[in-house]
Amino acid sequence: MALRILSKSFLSQRLATPIRHYATKKYTSSHEWIEINKDVATIGITDYAQNALGDVVYVEVPEVGARVEFDETVGVVESVKSTSDIYSPLTGEITAANSDVVKNTKLINRSPEKDGWLFKVKFEDQEEVNALLDEADYKKLTESDH
Repeated sequence: MALRILSKSFLSQRLATPIRHYATKKYTSSHEWIEINKDVATIGITDYAQNALGDVVYVEVPEVGARVEFDETVGVVESVKSTSDIYSPLTGEITAANSDVVKNTKLINRSPEKDGWLFKVKFEDQEEVNALLDEADYKKLTESDH
């Protein structure tokens, strides 16, 4: 009887626990990172890119609701060293833009692959996702830059 109560209790807790969907991280040769979660991609510049840029002083992000095409220029990151265009790695609609990085550009230097994200895209073409670099390929790319 105790086992049956324990089993029911355990089972009800397990069923109440939400199913987790793990994000997949991809990269571009132009040093953007892309975190895929279902059909939404969060995009920013890599740690490698922010190190190369130096202190970021200006950020421009795309407008929410804008339609973007693969490899289209959608923003700008300007540093004390240079200005770099930001490209959309995927075709789709901008669903979010990080206004915090516009107000506080240092977020990109402090946390480029977390708090320093730039925008989110609801993407349409899984083949575009499949064509992005995985972590191992991106690491090879950055090592060859040295």
